[in-house]
Amino acid sequence: MNPLILSDEQYKTVFGRIMRLSLDYLASVGERPSFPQVTGSETRALLSNQLPEIGIGASALDELPPVIDGGRPSSPRFFGYVFGSGEPVAAAADLLASVLNQNVTAWRSSPSAVTMEQIVVGWLAQAIGCDGFSGSLTGGGSAANLMGLAMAREARLPANQSGARPGIVYASEQVHMSIPKAVALLGIGRDYLRYIPCDDDFRVRTDILRAEIERDVEAGTTPIAIVGSAGTVATGSIDPLSELAELAREFGAWFHIDGAYGALAAIAEPASFAGLNQADSLSLDPHKWLYQPLDCGCLLYRSPADARRAFSHTGDYAKSLVEDPIESFAYFEESIELSRRFRALKLWLSLRYHGLEKFREAIRNDLRHAQLLAHLVAAESELELMAPVKLSAVCFRFLRPEGHGVEADGLNQKILQRVLRRGKVYLSNASIQGKFSLRACFVNHRTTPDDVEQVIAEVLAVGRELATGAES
Repeated sequence: MNPLILSDEQYKTVFGRIMRLSLDYLASVGERPSFPQVTGSETRALLSNQLPEIGIGASALDELPPVIDGGRPSSPRFFGYVFGSGEPVAAAADLLASVLNQNVTAWRSSPSAVTMEQIVVGWLAQAIGCDGFSGSLTGGGSAANLMGLAMAREARLPANQSGARPGIVYASEQVHMSIPKAVALLGIGRDYLRYIPCDDDFRVRTDILRAEIERDVEAGTTPIAIVGSAGTVATGSIDPLSELAELAREFGAWFHIDGAYGALAAIAEPASFAGLNQADSLSLDPHKWLYQPLDCGCLLYRSPADARRAFSHTGDYAKSLVEDPIESFAYFEESIELSRRFRALKLWLSLRYHGLEKFREAIRNDLRHAQLLAHLVAAESELELMAPVKLSAVCFRFLRPEGHGVEADGLNQKILQRVLRRGKVYLSNASIQGKFSLRACFVNHRTTPDDVEQVIAEVLAVGRELATGAES
């Protein structure tokens, strides 16, 4: 008898208990603290660290509630980072995807899963105005940015055979950390990443960019790529994408857009994202602004031939023996991944279940919530807005009272630490023009205007306590 086969009753016990825990969690998520109130040592104590020689069977399910309690909930008041809220229909589909356990690496490995991913990628491209783009689902924006820049390098300075040669990648000083990481991993080297200053709205200065490219070209160095940001991580600013596309064409550089944060907001506000369809490659994250469970990123690209040039290297054992263009398709020829999870199922079911209009309205709600918070900050004399609110990130801080002994950065760091300990709202931080700022980012389909108002109430309450020396 196979030792890992369960009986029908055992299956029902496991799946039934998981379903009950999931439903209880969703019913209570709005009441849970915005971050678990546990310490590092307590999290270790939550879990049994003994590897059993003899399994404990269904009793193992009894150990799951502490895991749930010790995790960061998808609270409607979680405003840290750029992180989606785990739409439940998609989560249910993700369970089915795990049960089916498809390797979405080639059509012959999973015909329906590969076909579904191709369809879903086409939907995403169409929804943001990039009809005709191809692509693949990835683990996240960092993987998509790495792949996009790998395509750029191979298209402009081929290195797969003879190794990397000097060339320059250009990006704003606000670019996401995944870009310098990708430049390093690809062997281009971080010294060959040019950080270009930004204007007062934190958008890349194209006049300075042009001057930098001209200087490098005159010195005999090849421009590999220009990276535009469709939503910078700190402030949500959107670079002048059409202008960047023109510069890329003029100097023969690849144009990659990091849209992991903001590109999907083009579903709701297309006018803010003019130029997306001029990219050679574009990253976006459905697990951010389509609220999908992790992981679900995406890389879109104009030309599948460029993807194959960068990633195709097939061993004899994996070569297709059929010539049909559908049945011979392989994602491993256009991606860095060989084993690939069935990421498309959750996205396909979620979009089919709700329809694009409901997602469009959810994104608009997030944008409205950001504007509401900015308005509430502006209405408080004790608070200061630190950057324009272009998407859903709001950077602000508590103003140090006159005569207060702690400098402003230190005071706001203490405010953030205490707000997090209180557990009513979860904020992150950003450095805006060298000043420590509080940051709330709205990428959460559960948030309401009341939740937004709690941000103001918490920051003012804690700020006043610290300013007067009172303890919470």
